Amino acid sequence: MASTVTAPAIDTARHPMDDISYVAACRARLDAHGALVLDGFFTAEAVERIIAESGHREGDVFYAASTHNVYLTPPDPARPDNHPFNRQVASSKGLIADDQIALDAPLRDVYDDPRFRASLCGVLGIDEIHPYADRLSSINIHFAAGGMELGWHFDNSSFAVTMLLRAPEAGGVLEYVSDVRDADLGEMAFERVDAVLGGEEEVETLRFTPGDLVMFRGRHALHRVTPTEGSVTRMLVVFAFNDQPDVALAESALSTFYGRTS
Repeated sequence: MASTVTAPAIDTARHPMDDISYVAACRARLDAHGALVLDGFFTAEAVERIIAESGHREGDVFYAASTHNVYLTPPDPARPDNHPFNRQVASSKGLIADDQIALDAPLRDVYDDPRFRASLCGVLGIDEIHPYADRLSSINIHFAAGGMELGWHFDNSSFAVTMLLRAPEAGGVLEYVSDVRDADLGEMAFERVDAVLGGEEEVETLRFTPGDLVMFRGRHALHRVTPTEGSVTRMLVVFAFNDQPDVALAESALSTFYGRTS
């Protein structure tokens, strides 16, 4: 079936995102595995342009390091420090925020394209998709230099849409354990969390390369990104959407993630 060009950055020959049967097949894969990798979704030319525009901007990046529990919540003083709810892991990363990305950037062309958004709705099984209401959160570029990592955690959002821009020499691998809990039912899964943190449960690895689009249901799967190794900084773009309009991050979260609130 011939496809309509979604955006110049997308390889629509491989990924006809307005083809109903293609979208249905992607949804089936995501539902079955909790993760979906669309190989070569972005063209090599688009990836090269994004890196050329942003790869040298590490001086503009806001870097932060913290410890947290896997639920990304404050600790509970009523529980012991070694309880799965209170066990701390380390995370560190750098971010370029949405308002630092050029208006004519390929990332924005894709993010704003209504056909791309419609295809995401189809794959994710949701009725609507909306950008963040604040100026910082919709498109972010993550930088992870040597030694930086994301510790084990569950996502707060129901889904994540990301694309790797530049792979490090080693490390920077997404590891996960699928279906640890049903977050919609409020499950905490303390025993399994304890087993994963203690290295007692086998983990899976999600492999992807620059230009691949990744959709991942991180509310139910415990996951981490291993430390970057070597001198090449890992770069990843996050397309952040919501299934309701007018959602904005709280000022405290904006300050933590970006070092500013506007």
